[in-house]
Amino acid sequence: MKSALDPVTLAILNGRLEQIADEMDATLYRSAFNPIIAEARDACHGLYHAETGATLVQGTRGLPIFVGAMAFAVKAVIDKVAVDGDLNPGDTYLFNDPYAGGTHLNDFRLVRPVFRGGTLYCWIASVGHWLDIGGNVPGGFNAKATESFQEGVRIPPVKLVSRGVMNRDLLDILAANSRVPTSNYGDLNGQLNALDLGERRLSELLDAYGDNTVAQAFDVFSDRADAMMRDAIRALPDGTYSFEDYLDNDGITPERLTIALDLTIKGDEMVLDFSRSSAPCAGPLNIAYSTAAACCYVALKHVFTAVPANAGCLRPITFVIPETTLLGVKPPKPVGGYTETILRVIGVVFGALAKADPARATAAPFGTINALSIAGYRGDGSRYVMFSFFGGGLGGNPESDGLNHANNPISMATIPPAEILEASYPVVFTQWALRPDSAGAGYHRGGVGSVYEVETLTDADVFLLGERGVYAPPGVAGGLEGGLNRFTWESDEGVRTPPLASKVTDVRVRAGQKVRIESPGGGGYGNPWTRPPERVARDVRLGFVSRENARTLYGVEVTKDGEVDAKATNRLREGKAA
Repeated sequence: MKSALDPVTLAILNGRLEQIADEMDATLYRSAFNPIIAEARDACHGLYHAETGATLVQGTRGLPIFVGAMAFAVKAVIDKVAVDGDLNPGDTYLFNDPYAGGTHLNDFRLVRPVFRGGTLYCWIASVGHWLDIGGNVPGGFNAKATESFQEGVRIPPVKLVSRGVMNRDLLDILAANSRVPTSNYGDLNGQLNALDLGERRLSELLDAYGDNTVAQAFDVFSDRADAMMRDAIRALPDGTYSFEDYLDNDGITPERLTIALDLTIKGDEMVLDFSRSSAPCAGPLNIAYSTAAACCYVALKHVFTAVPANAGCLRPITFVIPETTLLGVKPPKPVGGYTETILRVIGVVFGALAKADPARATAAPFGTINALSIAGYRGDGSRYVMFSFFGGGLGGNPESDGLNHANNPISMATIPPAEILEASYPVVFTQWALRPDSAGAGYHRGGVGSVYEVETLTDADVFLLGERGVYAPPGVAGGLEGGLNRFTWESDEGVRTPPLASKVTDVRVRAGQKVRIESPGGGGYGNPWTRPPERVARDVRLGFVSRENARTLYGVEVTKDGEVDAKATNRLREGKAA
């Protein structure tokens, strides 16, 4: 479709619209009460189609997994309005239903209509991670949940604000079902303020350029994303490419879970078929269809970076995500551990695409957020719930080593700083460091994982929902796997570890005792015996690799002074680097 709008106008409108979403993001980051939004940026905002809910514009800093799921969330509100027949200027809907465009119960969505001349023009929406919404476990990450009722309070799309008037009864219900209602209330008001600002900014833009002009631009942007995605797919060879990876367990039993993908390319279209994945599990590692589709959106945007981020890029993509798998569950199957499953879904998309185009092959990242919750009472009797996620190493790739102490590819979120967490909660970080010998060896090694040790200043309950404690991040092209995830805590009986490696509930620690996460490094890329010896020696000097692993994994002898012993290295490597 040829646009009647000139390229300069389109470029200006694209920048202005992205800026609206970016400014909404910034407003929430600066006003939220809990560090997971304010510091970690576990939130996003965007503009959505009036009739379909399809993504029109997203911000450049919002959480991509939220952006991908928000189209389903807005559609859920559209369906609600179709039944009720009641939509007015000044309305705002709220919900956290993970089966209707949500992700898990902590992620609250606000959806608001934007009217022009009495007619619905589009929707704007906000999502942010609230600290606690009830359930058996403070913070919501209940590794032993067998149904959603054990994870928190599920809110379907309901009208929080009607014609500009707040529903105070709903606020009372939300407050009564949280251990930290003040934090949630602050985050809610931050989201409402972000929507207010977004509505004002969009109205200013529409007044300046005209409703029809901006609507035409939306169509052009979507058509352009469609065309660019088709070009990217067409550049790959036709065929079916399969890849699978595993989750340690579901938190209930030790059996592994398989995430399997058959990716088919035919011309300018792609089919992502997850039918071979494991059946719905008893524990909280399930996800809903909308979340699984959002994972694929995130993965494809990582690979095809030039394609604009709107609904048009998904037009050439067909998803096959059966309800018979753990990736397409219905209520009340628990989904609170969705963060771990989506990482594996993204990983298998990367893996299948790498088979279609080996030049894109990247070793696996550390692949877990290590969702840690510490909860207790301060000296004044007030309740606290500290939730945080943590970093690790990314995978080696054809161009470079993986990043050390990075975040996962699901997000633009940042790991909350130790100083902020210590200022907000009665905890002290006694170690925050890179983890030696955690990176997968390779010509380009994986990134190094991390060590986090936290001392609690009160008696506290501790909960962890993580992964990669059994199945390490794999390498590619001859690279080796990264280190396994490890979690320990101090008790009166000594240092203990979880029976299921990466997940545990019901841990009680006394003031002064510590919990410790040693996160995985990324997988390696290429034969480690071909890595230049001086680069291995440099890793030894930096503490990333021990002298022993330099010798056994890379065939490089490093002296006590951190220099390469050339003769010993040549003897070790003879015949091994082919």
